[in-house]
Amino acid sequence: MARVCQLTGKKPLTGNRVSHSNIKTKRRFLPNLQTKRFFFTEENRWITLKLSTEGIRTINKLGLSAVVKKLRAQGEKI
Repeated sequence: MARVCQLTGKKPLTGNRVSHSNIKTKRRFLPNLQTKRFFFTEENRWITLKLSTEGIRTINKLGLSAVVKKLRAQGEKI
């Protein structure tokens, strides 16, 4: 699976690893992704999402049902 947050869309960024002698080589900055299970009471089942920590905070703030409704409107299969 890709390293992409299902809610926020955060992806890996690229940059340079800089040594002490200032030699630059490519590196990746990976998002802080967590696989999290939520109990969706409207459908009486568990939902597993791959989220960044910012996405988890968004669910805590807005509620799971509002987030699931938004994801399904975007075409995400949940």
